[in-house]
Amino acid sequence: MMNIFELREEIAAEKLDEKSVPDNYLSLFTKWYKQAAEAKIYEPGAFALATADKIGNPSCRMLLLKGFDKRGFIFFTNYDGRKATHLAENNHAAMVFYWGEIERQVRIEGIVEKISAEESDSYFETRPVGSRLGAWASPQSQPINSREWLEKAHNDFFEKFNNKAIPRPENWGGYLLSPTLVEFWQGRPNRLHDRIQYSLDGLDWKIRRLAP
Repeated sequence: MMNIFELREEIAAEKLDEKSVPDNYLSLFTKWYKQAAEAKIYEPGAFALATADKIGNPSCRMLLLKGFDKRGFIFFTNYDGRKATHLAENNHAAMVFYWGEIERQVRIEGIVEKISAEESDSYFETRPVGSRLGAWASPQSQPINSREWLEKAHNDFFEKFNNKAIPRPENWGGYLLSPTLVEFWQGRPNRLHDRIQYSLDGLDWKIRRLAP
């Protein structure tokens, strides 16, 4: 069995130095994400997504990251749910990845927009059948009568699509958060943690160290 404490100490020993981190946040995020996966952290792609409505009332929930590249970070959801309603009113959002076993977190702020229908279709086709049916069955964030009602709806769609292709519902798809700020936090002794912030300045990333 892997000793998480020893791995945590090994990774923490790498430290964070604003003079030697990559020029772009993506290289460092990719490295940290891989190390979180190698540490056998449960769901390293889990993150908290914070949104706010048009008058600033906030809401936060856990999601799973489904992809990241030079554009930003991709997640999928129901377009009629509360988070989608918020994003339609206010497309600014924040994400936090927390990998406690290796004393790391990454904070991300940016602008969110829907990805293309074609990209959503491609991902939807990779989902397990039960999850695809769940996207049809669940009126996300809406009150329902009972668990039995939800399971019946799921079963009804199973019967409807039995032995047929399951198309993506029009009210389900992906979002892309394009970051304007990314902060890497590395736990260090005596609470003197390393915090390195990338902030977008025009087309370039400005790098600076923050006090813990």
